[in-house]
Amino acid sequence: MQEPNQSSVTEFILLGFSFNSRTTPLLFSAFLMTYLLIILGNGLITILICLNSHLHTPMYFFIGILSMLDLGYTTTTVPQMLAHLASQKKTISFASCVAQMYIFLVLGITESWLFAMMSIDRYVAICHPLRYKVIMSPWLCGVMVTFCGLWGVISALIYTVFAMRLPYCGPNKINHFFCEVPAVLKLACADTSVNDWVDFILGFSVILVPLSLILVIYVHIFIAILRICSAQGRLKAFSTCASHITVVTVFCVPAMVMYMKPSSEASSEDDKKLALFYNVISAFLNPIIYSLRNKDVKRAFLKVAGWGRAPE
Repeated sequence: MQEPNQSSVTEFILLGFSFNSRTTPLLFSAFLMTYLLIILGNGLITILICLNSHLHTPMYFFIGILSMLDLGYTTTTVPQMLAHLASQKKTISFASCVAQMYIFLVLGITESWLFAMMSIDRYVAICHPLRYKVIMSPWLCGVMVTFCGLWGVISALIYTVFAMRLPYCGPNKINHFFCEVPAVLKLACADTSVNDWVDFILGFSVILVPLSLILVIYVHIFIAILRICSAQGRLKAFSTCASHITVVTVFCVPAMVMYMKPSSEASSEDDKKLALFYNVISAFLNPIIYSLRNKDVKRAFLKVAGWGRAPE
């Protein structure tokens, strides 16, 4: 009895960015500095939320989870990209490629749904402020994060299984800086039309559905904000929403373009730029936009650092 078809490719070559050798050191330095700032910013937020009891609220609980996800999925891709920029060897084993693809998808899909949960938190805080602590109980927050994680694990498994069930018999050069599904599918020695449908349907459930939920929730939030009598109150409510809308746009819109278009229409260079947005730039900006300019976070940092209290 003949064995089922197995991939003849045992490793892939990640081509990375198409820059000449003169710009490689500059590119390496830029990505290294960005990655270190991502670790510093998101790590600091996570530590402050854990150590300071004043930040033990639903909003900061979700922000802490967001920071850990950002740390996780950038660490899945960026260190390897830096290693490939610094050396001539740019290979990744087949098994490592599958693992990287799966872990990245788990964390990315979980984050996509987490943004929807965070919009629910903002809705309750603005539209039902007197019942906020009762509604957004620790139990409910835990259930919401668990749902996001389970959805990420299951959806990522489907994505990965459908991508890697195809035969890969050469060439083995992935025109990307990490093993992302659309880039890997271009190397498959078989028709990928079924994968296009799977990617579109799953993209609908992991990107469009959370985005639609966020849109509906924010329509209700903005209506509630317009009913606030004081201009200062409206401005304060809107500022908390503006941060969330910004990070959702930077993360979800490029991811939607990447995963919901047919692989035949994909441009490798455009795909790499899109991936930078939701993989690196989003994780870099989240602490800045969402937390580090927040008075509560500044006060917590000064307290933990032993520099007294931040000015009111």
